[in-house]
Amino acid sequence: MSKQPLLARRQFLAQLAKGTAAGAVAVAIAPAAQAQTAATPAVAAKGYQESEHIRRYYATLRGQ
Repeated sequence: MSKQPLLARRQFLAQLAKGTAAGAVAVAIAPAAQAQTAATPAVAAKGYQESEHIRRYYATLRGQ
């Protein structure tokens, strides 16, 4: 058995472990980032407003 395939396999497994660890850290950080975002006040949304161009679009859908 050659040493080259064994070394390549070890390097692959090491990179896989590093990627898994980085993913776990990203998942652990994500809820903290979401909580921080929710704490900042957002601009008050006005909600749905049917404007003239929306009415024209609806009319095209109805075939008028």
